[in-house]
Amino acid sequence: MEMAPPTTDEELKILEVRLTQLKLEYEKYFLGTRPTEPAQQRSEVQKTVLKFSNMRITNTAQRFKFNSLNGRYQAFKRQWDNILRQIEAGTYKRHVFKADLHDRERGIGSPSSGGAARGRSSGGDDRGALFETYRDAMMANGQTTKGLTADKLQKAIAKQEAAIKQKFGCDKVDFKVVVTDGKVKLKAAAS
Repeated sequence: MEMAPPTTDEELKILEVRLTQLKLEYEKYFLGTRPTEPAQQRSEVQKTVLKFSNMRITNTAQRFKFNSLNGRYQAFKRQWDNILRQIEAGTYKRHVFKADLHDRERGIGSPSSGGAARGRSSGGDDRGALFETYRDAMMANGQTTKGLTADKLQKAIAKQEAAIKQKFGCDKVDFKVVVTDGKVKLKAAAS
């Protein structure tokens, strides 16, 4: 028994699934969990988009669905190409942040270059810089910063600081931002 060729509706559903998968693959690539760009999948999606672009779609619902998918694909393409250009130029924020962080861990580079920043517990300006670095690190590692405020971070730091001062009997506590297994954390050290 021969299988009938897929209908236009089925092909559009397949295109939608492939587009979603392609978006996820690019996100993995940009995060560094995928070693190579998903060029093969992108080529397949591009061929399908071209096929439908050159086809006369008389059904209004199908034409609307294709136009929506095509618009999403074109927007993704612009975004991906922009990020790929940034990676080639060495200006992609996530990569620059990670490189600065690695340099700081090795003792290379200046304290103002970003990465793992230190903030003294007594100074408000240092805490502001610590918050900025913490938020930037979270964004660079793909973590959500929704609900994160400087006040919330300061309250958490003050709580930790009081406990560390009591436990170790020290006068000052230094905090720095560290990234461990892709998770951004504050690390405290008694001084």
